[in-house]
Amino acid sequence: MPPLRAGRRARSLGAYLAVVLTLVGACDRIQRDSPAGDTGELPDQEVSDFSVTETDEGRLEWKMYARNAAIYNARDAIVAHGVRVDFYDEAGKQTSTLTAREGEMNQVRHDMIARGNVVLQTTEGTRMSTEELRFLNQTQRIVSDGFVRVERRSDVLTGYGFESDPDLKHYEFKHQVQAVVRTQSGGTLKSNQRTR
Repeated sequence: MPPLRAGRRARSLGAYLAVVLTLVGACDRIQRDSPAGDTGELPDQEVSDFSVTETDEGRLEWKMYARNAAIYNARDAIVAHGVRVDFYDEAGKQTSTLTAREGEMNQVRHDMIARGNVVLQTTEGTRMSTEELRFLNQTQRIVSDGFVRVERRSDVLTGYGFESDPDLKHYEFKHQVQAVVRTQSGGTLKSNQRTR
């Protein structure tokens, strides 16, 4: 994992202010009388066309968009539906996009959980899909314990215990890894690795 970077507190404060400004700008769309989940818990606020930006010392790291979001201050959570997260590199160029049916973001750490038809697509063409993953903001890592499929060109890797950077440049599987690799002559190589 990469080392912790300086400036995280300033960056987190800036991202939190971005969330607050987004909420203030959307006050006319807030609905206070309906629960946003199956628990019956009422949100403190609900917002349509939600967005939040994360920066590190002024450098853009990611932007999250959602069709709607519910804010639960007691548990420091934002629950969103129709989620898209765009990730950016050191030069500010977009490198990948994550989409999911729903997501939850911790308002303090800005860690996220994405659930339901989760797809991470890089600008270079690599595609990762799963049903649930976690994004660890402090270390900028994507983690999933469930089944994950990674497609790159005509090669396919599947397995469990997945960890990667958001660009899918350096990733690993830990359990039940299977690979289907296309050769230059058009043949197929298959490999299985069963681990505990």
